[in-house]
Amino acid sequence: MAGRGGLIINDDRTRTQIWDGVVPSASRPNPSVLRLNAKLSWVQAHEPLHADIDVASVDGVGPGMAFANAVLADDPSNGPIGLVPCAIGGTNISQWEKGTPLYRHMVKRARASVAADGGTIRALLWYQGESDTILKQDAEVYGRRLERLFQDIRLDLMSPMLPIIQVALASGVGPYVDTVREAQFGTELLNVRTVDPIGLTVGPDKLHLTTESQTLVQTLDDCDICSTVSPTGSI
Repeated sequence: MAGRGGLIINDDRTRTQIWDGVVPSASRPNPSVLRLNAKLSWVQAHEPLHADIDVASVDGVGPGMAFANAVLADDPSNGPIGLVPCAIGGTNISQWEKGTPLYRHMVKRARASVAADGGTIRALLWYQGESDTILKQDAEVYGRRLERLFQDIRLDLMSPMLPIIQVALASGVGPYVDTVREAQFGTELLNVRTVDPIGLTVGPDKLHLTTESQTLVQTLDDCDICSTVSPTGSI
């Protein structure tokens, strides 16, 4: 979710990566798409969306900007849209459990996004899980952890039917990709839609989606949950 599209190897010896700086038309800035920056201020959104959030990694193009632009293109009255980036790459879902620093930070940012201007949180975009494919025990409990996380977020944001759009895994770093994918598609929570990126192209690291694939994720297979996004919505 933090965005790894367009990352290239800058130094073959150290395997250092940089972002190639290419922003596809689907992800270009739009005056009606804002982002909550690390200082909790609203600014015009642009790629890399997580540049001041996922600071320990090199960030590139992710699905967030393309998703927001697609929602506006479908119905311009949906704007302005506020994106609240919170993702940290390379994390296990256990690091997002309620009470952890990442969870507290996410909820703090979500609450701050609507505190000043009276906006409404309209949806959660979730794309995570590659790290949970390494150990069998992590993969086997992924479904339970995922549903608990979604329930906790809805409870803490006082939105029991908050629409959640998650992207299933396209790849993984361990042998238990299928186990995690089954858990992602197996959730029985209401108002959760899972998008399948299988068949899209992954980058040179054989793990993360390319820039083109990141922007294709925004189509969401004509996801009907997208219609719930409304004016002054923070996503």
